[in-house]
Amino acid sequence: MPPPPVARRPPYKDFLQPALQRRFASTAGVVLAFSYVESVTLSRWDSLIWSWFPIGLPGLRALAIFACVLPLIVLRIAHSHMGIRTANSPFDILRRMIWQFQPVETILTYALSFWLFSQLYLLCIPEDANLEWITYYSGDRPRLNERALFYTVNLILIGVSQAFIHFVYDYDRLELKAVEPKGEGQATASREPDPWEGWKAQILRMLFRAGTTALAVSMANYVVVYSLLRTSAWGWAMTFFRLFYYNLPKTNIPPSQAPWSIWMLGRSIWAGFMFNILWEISDVTFTYQLQKGPLKNNLPLTTESKDPNGSLINGLKSKKPRIQAFAMLELAYIARDFEDRRKSIFEDIDRKDGPVWSQLFVICLNTIKLIEQRIDDYGKPPAPPTAAQAADAQPSQPPPRAAQPPKDEDVWLPTAPARGFRDSVGKAVGQIARGKTPAEMLGPVAKRGAIQISNRVMTSEQKEVLTPEGFNSAFRSLALQAIRLPVVGLFFQQTFRRRLNAAVLGTPYIEVSVYINAAFALSQLAVSSLTEDKYGNVQRDVPNLIRTFTTVIKKLETFRDELPIHWTDLEGDRSCHETDWLLDDLKAGLGRLIEAFGAYSADLRLSRADMRLAREAAVRRQTQEENGEAVDGGGEQRQPEMRQTN
Repeated sequence: MPPPPVARRPPYKDFLQPALQRRFASTAGVVLAFSYVESVTLSRWDSLIWSWFPIGLPGLRALAIFACVLPLIVLRIAHSHMGIRTANSPFDILRRMIWQFQPVETILTYALSFWLFSQLYLLCIPEDANLEWITYYSGDRPRLNERALFYTVNLILIGVSQAFIHFVYDYDRLELKAVEPKGEGQATASREPDPWEGWKAQILRMLFRAGTTALAVSMANYVVVYSLLRTSAWGWAMTFFRLFYYNLPKTNIPPSQAPWSIWMLGRSIWAGFMFNILWEISDVTFTYQLQKGPLKNNLPLTTESKDPNGSLINGLKSKKPRIQAFAMLELAYIARDFEDRRKSIFEDIDRKDGPVWSQLFVICLNTIKLIEQRIDDYGKPPAPPTAAQAADAQPSQPPPRAAQPPKDEDVWLPTAPARGFRDSVGKAVGQIARGKTPAEMLGPVAKRGAIQISNRVMTSEQKEVLTPEGFNSAFRSLALQAIRLPVVGLFFQQTFRRRLNAAVLGTPYIEVSVYINAAFALSQLAVSSLTEDKYGNVQRDVPNLIRTFTTVIKKLETFRDELPIHWTDLEGDRSCHETDWLLDDLKAGLGRLIEAFGAYSADLRLSRADMRLAREAAVRRQTQEENGEAVDGGGEQRQPEMRQTN
């Protein structure tokens, strides 16, 4: 009888992808609703009902507006990445991404979307606005209307500007929240913050950014830019419309008078603002929707799986940062809020790869140890490839020849006479007789003369400038003057925060919540095991957990304190929000472990030195708690449940 088929473990992405698709649908619904509002504003209001009724021209216009912004939403999904970009300076980021197709794709997509909206806007405004592409001034001879060309160029320039803003401010980043422990006396954790509350708080910011961008670009285009692009834009437009209007003028020379007017400037600003605010709404809505936790009906996503723990482990082992980050966040939720899932983790011991707790422990601990590994490898040259890798990299060579290959010399030439002792002596005597060459004799004299002239003409300060050290000093002084420039200087400054994040958390992107959630999940599961672990499997790993937390905290603090300020960092600010946040949560997790297992240290084979080092590593966090969170009381108030990385 054949063995029963092995049950397939559903991968974590099978539960994450539907959740993300539902959130995308919610984002699309919000954008479509605001597209309808803009569609109503473009109605001509010649009918009291059909000017706003959705089943009609306003509805079709809303769908067309939504189709204009849809490429930007798709671009946001395609280029989204977990965490913030990391590099020593913004110049390093530009040098890394300049050879990629992503910036070009971003600019082209924005230009296409704004061009589509410009054409839709020109079609929807009344005819008396005189914004048709083709006009007839006298007779039946068509003429190209430069007003429509100006609006199109203006909207495309606004789109290109938005693309640069998108790239500079990294609109593609996605930052997840980090789970925090319950407050004192709190039986259940508070619900996840409503994303719509955060969306409402961004309304004024969205209006300001949309209006500022439209106003600045339109004014620049009206005053300077359009004059530079007018000839080429007119030629492209004439070339295109000659395909449909054969009797257009054959020359590509624009009219002598450009269509300048305050009325036209106001309309162009309004059109740019309409599409800018629609894009801002879609971006903020998409961001808040995707930042929601991996929950469905206030339960973890893997609850619906036939093997919840197996699916969760599959997500934690994923090579894709997004899947791993969501799975780690779900594990942190389980460790804090869901007792039945915690018990299933402790009791699930009959697995091929080992108990569930052991697998989770190894995955989360290796995630935390990545910090220690990067600190140890900082400044070291890259390791040479192993013998196996070198053998794979080298092309396969043919086996060595058993016999020598045939010679190519002419076999009929006479054999060269052998050189003996007489030839060697004759060569040596000839060299002695000839003596040195003129260059060899005059070289030292010229060198001494140059030194004497330099001593008479140049001062000691001038001679110091010509030394290698002087060149380096002069170059550094010039570089510092360039770095002090308002805009260009910031582009090359290697601030302490950037260098520390790149060294500790890695490149090209970092998601701090992954490390924080891993530390929280391990510490919270270990504390909960005192009452929920029936088999006692967790206590065997507690000593290793405490020692690892202690080592990582000590190394991270030492590395942060000893990392020097780069000479391009003019401010010299040693604060780093991401590293401080990570240290704070590592200390909090270690403090929970000490409080829960400190009385059992002897049974856990933790020496007094281990406990002393652990208490020293967690002392800063404990001091803050004893002082009643004085820092938070005097500054920004902490959120009871969640904190964001930005």
